[in-house]
Amino acid sequence: MGTKMKAVLIALSCLIPALLIADRDLPAMAQVRHPASPRQMSRLASGIRNADEPSANYRQLQHRLAQGWNSWDVNSVTTQVLLPDGLAIHAGLKHNTTESSDAFLKDALIGRLEPGAEQVIPGPHTWDGSYTDLRISWKGHNWRLQSAREAGDLVVLATPLESTANSALPATIVFSVDFLWNQPGSVMKHTDFIEAHGTSRIVPIYCTCTDQASKTGSGYIDLPVGGPYFAADLVRPVGISTGKRLTLAQIQVAIARHQASYRESIAQAGQKGPIMDAIETTLGWDTIYEPSKQRVVSPVSRVWSVRWGGYVIFDWDTFFAATMAAIGDRDLAYADAIETLREATPQGFVPNYARAGGWSSYDRSEPPVGAITILGLYKTFHERWFLEDAFAPLLRWNRWWAEHRQIEGFLTWGSDIGTKAENLDDNTRGTRAGAILESGLDNSPMYDTATYDPQTHLLKYADVGLMSMYIADCDALAEIAEILNKPAEAKELKDRSARFKVKLGSLWNEKAGIFLNKDLQTGEFSTRFSPTNFYPMLAHAATPGQAQAMIDKHLLNPREFWGPWVIPSIARDDPAFGDQDYWRGRIWGPMNYLVYLGLRNYDQPSVRASLAQKSYDLFLKEWSKNGHVHENYNAITGTGDDVPNSDRFYHWGALLGYIEYLERGQGAKAVPGSR
Repeated sequence: MGTKMKAVLIALSCLIPALLIADRDLPAMAQVRHPASPRQMSRLASGIRNADEPSANYRQLQHRLAQGWNSWDVNSVTTQVLLPDGLAIHAGLKHNTTESSDAFLKDALIGRLEPGAEQVIPGPHTWDGSYTDLRISWKGHNWRLQSAREAGDLVVLATPLESTANSALPATIVFSVDFLWNQPGSVMKHTDFIEAHGTSRIVPIYCTCTDQASKTGSGYIDLPVGGPYFAADLVRPVGISTGKRLTLAQIQVAIARHQASYRESIAQAGQKGPIMDAIETTLGWDTIYEPSKQRVVSPVSRVWSVRWGGYVIFDWDTFFAATMAAIGDRDLAYADAIETLREATPQGFVPNYARAGGWSSYDRSEPPVGAITILGLYKTFHERWFLEDAFAPLLRWNRWWAEHRQIEGFLTWGSDIGTKAENLDDNTRGTRAGAILESGLDNSPMYDTATYDPQTHLLKYADVGLMSMYIADCDALAEIAEILNKPAEAKELKDRSARFKVKLGSLWNEKAGIFLNKDLQTGEFSTRFSPTNFYPMLAHAATPGQAQAMIDKHLLNPREFWGPWVIPSIARDDPAFGDQDYWRGRIWGPMNYLVYLGLRNYDQPSVRASLAQKSYDLFLKEWSKNGHVHENYNAITGTGDDVPNSDRFYHWGALLGYIEYLERGQGAKAVPGSR
């Protein structure tokens, strides 16, 4: 998320202390107060979504994606679900003691931080879910859970690992069976197997533990599960098979075969193999089936989605997921891009967030990176229908920025009030905080003294980063219009790009050697530097001389941005750098990525290569050790585990590896923003 202590989470004061700094200096910081909101008559939004009807091609794509066994359930990575039926096999673990400390781990997520939470180290997850691998630690128990698909059937293998449990009793592995999402179906327990009747098939489910269970009488254990289950002490491997009964040895052979196949696919990629493994694994585990709109999509992480009621789609985050998915799964790449666009509000903009229940940030958008993403995917796969599906919502969104976020010809961030729909629990709507959230840089020091105008609902702040991304959006969308033979729209977009390039050019400061943000309240330029100051290279709006000056004076300057770990979200010599709190100094994959794309527009091969390698080194530091893909990283130590507000499995962290993937020559024609 460019993201997201967003909205509902803004109340977590531990995440936003920096936003409050300006309160001491700027009375205009005071937020607009809203009267107590009337209670909704329903927990769902009021059906105001204005999404374009999906094309036949896209409906077929979603049908292809939503098939077979996979880790579709957002609530747990240890659950396998069969689509389209919704039949689920949950793997849980019971901690047994002889006194008062029994517990049951029903669901597991990667990166949960609550005291006593399970620790999950993600292993491989193929794009289609045909092979998955996890290691889990909880209450001193360590075990491995693997799955594989065999001719449409599923095998699961639970293997105990060396443990230091604080109990004299072994843990119990539990496989329970039911139907998710209120899908019709029934499950029946037989003596030695479970039989599930779904809407399209009958699925028998077997466990290698049935002989052991039958020797313990009824095999009953007091568990908080609603359906039939298998259970066995996890003192030896236990296997599950569907369709036909398999022995433990047969299940182990099947798992080993799929594991070897995955390893071979990675090995064939040569030097790029580790990067491809990281991206495939990250997006594999972060991809879910979202039942309310019957779609496959990749929200930023399961921890975020569970907190937001089932899913949360953040604007630029999910576009970046689409770009990364293109290295191995065209359908998923298209789905992530189109589903983000389909969340557009009635006003025509893609919202900052869209969440379960149909709720969105109806007051604000987020950085406009949609058109460069769509064009990049087209240049990879060359399918015209995809551009046709995406063009209309992209154009509405592009026009919205120029119509609603402009002051004196400059673009700025805003947060509206009194729109057709409002999220009543989001107290940042129509406030200064909400306007800053639109930037995706939630507590960036760049905005500490920016003035919010409650009449126009805009920050009085000319933003170099926004204008650069918007110009790139105009240029990419104009190219799409030409491909689709829409000359009037192409001219409109080119004219708009040229107009804003002139205004962006006025923000160049020769003495500073960089484009500067401008406070439109005071007329003063800001000398607080962020990676967004380099984004004019993304828009190809900097002259070669200007690009060279920015690189030499600032990007490669170790007092500002260069160093062992790059690129910090505020310059190292800025007073806020030491905070290392979210966008106050930490390193973010999307910033590195957008700067890298800008460098590709200029003759800077060594700088580009160095940025790619440093980004990859940062990513590998905790990926290799813990399997973590961080939302953000400490710019001093290179770790992401040092703070609680850096999600441990947030897919845009993999952009740090994707940069190196691009640098090694793969998908060069698909690089957004390139000329």
